Amino acid sequence: MRHIAKLAGIAGLVVTTAVVPSTAAAAAGPLADQKVDGVIAVSGNTCTWTNAATSANPPSTLTVDRTTINKPGGNLTCDGGITAALNNNPVFTFNDTTGTAVADAIDITGQQSFVSCRYKATNITWDRDGTSRKYVNRAFTATKTSGSFLCPGSVTTAAGGATVLFH
Repeated sequence: MRHIAKLAGIAGLVVTTAVVPSTAAAAAGPLADQKVDGVIAVSGNTCTWTNAATSANPPSTLTVDRTTINKPGGNLTCDGGITAALNNNPVFTFNDTTGTAVADAIDITGQQSFVSCRYKATNITWDRDGTSRKYVNRAFTATKTSGSFLCPGSVTTAAGGATVLFH
């Protein structure tokens, strides 16, 4: 059962593959790479990735390319013996006045051993960290869309459990 809880935690944590910007961009300097790094921690497990491609730089609406997060094209790794994959290309919109961003949907699958769980969250809000292009998630719940009966019906990612950094 502990492994199922870990898997659900990773599913919740990977659900947050976001990228978000603001007016602070002017203060932070120009963005040229159209890349994003991410870290998320849930239930004592952490998943990370670097240099995922985006279709634009913030504050323009942009799409994150899941093939540059998932292996073999990306470098998404999780601890605790769990694997994860992003199933969609999230679209982010930005509000530089309020320093927030919203991801339309995050759809992920987590797997450990023979147990696979798929979760989806929508309208995830992120808050900009100061004048940087780093964003921190607000708490959200992802609902199970498929998977083993051993998977919880939903998982929650606490506020501050995930960050994304555009560069």
